[in-house]
Amino acid sequence: MTLNAGSQTAWVDYLRGVDTPTLSNAIETLRLRPQNAGFAPLQVSCLFPEFGRMVGYAVTAQVETMTAAAADRKTFLSLYETVMRSPKPAVVAFQEIGPHGDYAAHCGEVMATIFQRLGAVGLVSDCAVRDIPEVRALRFHYFARGQVASHAYFHIVRVGVPIQVSGLVIHPNDLLHGDENGLIVVPKDGLEKLPAAVEAVRARERALMEFVRGPNFNFEGLRERILE
Repeated sequence: MTLNAGSQTAWVDYLRGVDTPTLSNAIETLRLRPQNAGFAPLQVSCLFPEFGRMVGYAVTAQVETMTAAAADRKTFLSLYETVMRSPKPAVVAFQEIGPHGDYAAHCGEVMATIFQRLGAVGLVSDCAVRDIPEVRALRFHYFARGQVASHAYFHIVRVGVPIQVSGLVIHPNDLLHGDENGLIVVPKDGLEKLPAAVEAVRARERALMEFVRGPNFNFEGLRERILE
């Protein structure tokens, strides 16, 4: 399969057809980055796996939730404007920079609805979210550590900066890909090689699984395939 790496819509549509582990394996075969980089740890969970794959361009912000401070409406407006101007689809990604991340709720129904209306398909957080039934009804993706009931003193500190989400480095406009297996950043380099690498991964795994599940399975045959 050949795709023009400059065709944003074509790439997003293609990536929606690939599960996140297969895409991760394909990136590994291309040696585009170390194998222990580019993916979120288990603390960041897909809260709505029934929605399928999330693909979108990161809109990043650092936020703070538990320190007593009045929210600045101008910074909220700056975030919303950045989402509006972002490549589409967008994914909002938040890093909590305060000292009490276990108490931090970063998004609920109101913000999720605004983000969606401005062209975002989901939100990634290193803390918590809320309004689970309402946001599920929107079909807006949530990748987060869990849920808490209160947004406390949630305020936006800065927008459009590199962030870390539980150790995963995300830059503005990074292409994010996630499903029930987890979340990764798709490297910008080598995109034109990804479809062939994905097909190679699929073919190799399909051949191995057909042998393992088939009537001719034996250890010697397994050895040959593992060592080839």
